[in-house]
Amino acid sequence: MLALFKTIREAIANWWSEFTLQTKLLAVATLVVSLVMSGLTFWAVNTIQQDARMNDTRFGRDLGLLLAANISPLVADQNFTEIARFSQRFYSTTSSVRYMLYADETGKIYFGIPFWEPEVENSLTIERRIELPEDYPGEGDKPMVRQHNTPDGVVTDVFIPLIVDKQYLGVLAIGINPNQTAVISSNLTRDVTIAVFITIWVMVILAGVINALTITKPIKELLVGVKQIAAGNFKQRIDLPLGGELGELILNFNEMAERLERYEEQNIEELTAEKAKLETLVSTIADGAVLIDNNMQVILVNPTARHIFGWENGDDVVGGNVLHYLPPVVQMEITKPLYEMAGGERDSAEFRIPLNQPIKRTIRILLTTVLNLQRESIKGIAITVQDITREVELNEAKSQFISNVSHELRTPLFNIKSFIETLHDYGEDLSVEQRREFLQTVNNETDRLTRLVNDVLDLSKLESGKTYNFDGVDLAQAIEQTLRTYQLNARDKCIELIQDVAPGLPLVVGNYDLLLQVLANLVGNALKFTQAGGKVAIRAYKLDANTTSHSEPAYVRVEIADTGIGIAPEDQQAIFDRFFRVENRVHTLEGTGLGLSIVRNIIERHHSQVHLVSEVSVGTTFWFDLTLFE
Repeated sequence: MLALFKTIREAIANWWSEFTLQTKLLAVATLVVSLVMSGLTFWAVNTIQQDARMNDTRFGRDLGLLLAANISPLVADQNFTEIARFSQRFYSTTSSVRYMLYADETGKIYFGIPFWEPEVENSLTIERRIELPEDYPGEGDKPMVRQHNTPDGVVTDVFIPLIVDKQYLGVLAIGINPNQTAVISSNLTRDVTIAVFITIWVMVILAGVINALTITKPIKELLVGVKQIAAGNFKQRIDLPLGGELGELILNFNEMAERLERYEEQNIEELTAEKAKLETLVSTIADGAVLIDNNMQVILVNPTARHIFGWENGDDVVGGNVLHYLPPVVQMEITKPLYEMAGGERDSAEFRIPLNQPIKRTIRILLTTVLNLQRESIKGIAITVQDITREVELNEAKSQFISNVSHELRTPLFNIKSFIETLHDYGEDLSVEQRREFLQTVNNETDRLTRLVNDVLDLSKLESGKTYNFDGVDLAQAIEQTLRTYQLNARDKCIELIQDVAPGLPLVVGNYDLLLQVLANLVGNALKFTQAGGKVAIRAYKLDANTTSHSEPAYVRVEIADTGIGIAPEDQQAIFDRFFRVENRVHTLEGTGLGLSIVRNIIERHHSQVHLVSEVSVGTTFWFDLTLFE
């Protein structure tokens, strides 16, 4: 059903887009005028109907009071014959009265016009009653008026209490027919309004059709012809039997096409094709390209250069002075070399310039002179722009990585060398306990060095672009294996390990070994930074249907929470960087600083992101989502 509505909406939108602006404005203006006229007319009809109802109400109330004054004595005397005669005579002479009913003080009807059925005193007697309020009559002889709808219109019901000597004897109910003149008038007004509304729209539709046939169609044909000429199809002709200005315009268009076709015979097509090839070649190269003449006027610029310099949304730079459009930092660097090259003082130049606008990047600009065929004079200057931001970032990252690895390797190697030299030179002077302590320190430093090398290798492998196989992974099994691995460590530190895995957890898309490494790194960090008596919990559950959009795949969320020392807000952004260690600022525990960087890399391989929520001295929670395996 939604697809059908969408198709209908697109069809209406396409149909509406084909109309000209003048036709759209005419249709909107007609709609507004017709709606205003219809609203005013229906307001007038409603006002007439309300006035008619008020008049019927007044007439019914006055008529009821008049009848009650004449009938009440007869009711008191129980002169039903005279009541029937009087009522019949009054009903037959007044067309406004629809019915007359008489009821006793309990509401039981004992006489009515235009129907009269004498009661049969047996068990099959049908009693007809008037339902009146319990406190009726509550205000003396004041009539009660209400209305109800019938196929013939709104009927006004008037109930007049029959009171003689302050004694309530019953009620007289009179139905007043609607004023036929008002009904006919309102119906006529309504019908006329609908007819006018339909007539206006028929006229608008006819005008639109005539406009489309006489004006819109020729203009569209001309537009198609111009596009064909612009595309190089000089055989395009327009054949429409029109006179006046449009006919003359079509005739001139056909003459222009004939002249262009003759020019095509003089190798214009070949020149156009060569120019198109050149423009296509320039526009498809990965580097930015700007061609200027000796006066610094832009002749050609490709999309890459427009993107780098932010010329995509502004004015067209072709034909303008290139120095007026370049970023200030670029303009300062290349202005003097450009004029030197235009004057023949130099042939080329190269610059590396950092840009902050429109986005932060580093570019390499190459300036090369363009000579004529005889290579005697300079015809212009070619500006080649290369975005080397990624190259610069990689070089910086490479230098930083080498520096960090060298520093991290130097520390354990220095410690190992120092203790071994001490054992070698002074081993006989040391006690057994001291030698054992030195050897234990060397062993710890060796383990630290091994962990560092393994982490570096893991991170290098992840960032090398190696392809991993992804299949259905049972997270419950991976979590259980991780907890078994760290159970003894947690017991030694008096930390409670909590496993909260939703029953029947579905498989997720992933690599079992990589996810196991993620869980191991996160749980290991949680145990390392949680004091004795704390808790570390692993939770895994499927997100509820109302948590994600129906158009997106379902996920399983994994959370690793601890009650440890927490991470300060200023450190949370850099916690996933290589060799960044919070312990350097908060505590003195050792680590390589690569664990969370590996975690982030693995989770990104699973097309997800790892998040954290932390508060100092309260605890930290890491969480990520994994797609369900189908």
